[in-house]
Amino acid sequence: MIDFVEGTLCYLDSEYVVVETGGLGYRLFCPNPYQFVRFEGNKVRLHTHQHVREDAILLYGFASRDERDLFRKLLDVNGIGPKGALAILAGAEPEQIVMAVQQENVNYLTKFPGIGKKTAQRMILDLKDKLVGYTPSAILAVADGELAAGQQSTSALNEALEALTSLGYSDSELQRIRGALSEKAKSGESVETLIKQGLALLVRG
Repeated sequence: MIDFVEGTLCYLDSEYVVVETGGLGYRLFCPNPYQFVRFEGNKVRLHTHQHVREDAILLYGFASRDERDLFRKLLDVNGIGPKGALAILAGAEPEQIVMAVQQENVNYLTKFPGIGKKTAQRMILDLKDKLVGYTPSAILAVADGELAAGQQSTSALNEALEALTSLGYSDSELQRIRGALSEKAKSGESVETLIKQGLALLVRG
């Protein structure tokens, strides 16, 4: 079992990042690969989950152990596979997902792609007790320590909007959420957090 991959972030795609270590490039599927765009060419550490299928062995990468652990818990829910779990984590912060489950907020959970009312209810039933005391920290770890929060400036907002554009969202969709994200950026939110909050707002419609 591969617990984490540490190396140089070579490049990223809409679904994955590639980290080179020991002469090998590991493709890691992530909730939101563009949260790592600022670290391209730098050394990073991603916590991993290895998923074995009949036709493939896949690696999923996460910014923190907390995020990976929540991904694994989501996989335990009947009806949620790796792609569904990634979509959930891409659309909200881990603590928001945990809070929605603990508060039995079905309406919030059904905003995620592929999550209907029955699946949301199963999430609550299967995870509520398992998430008691769960306090995700959502920290991106690198080889020489933990990164501080991203720049608290207009550049952070622009980076987040560029990442969302790369994910296929239109200018009109981004204009709708720009004001809300701008306020978040002014309060000092990191680029990674802005991207996730933007995705959450777009999912809500």
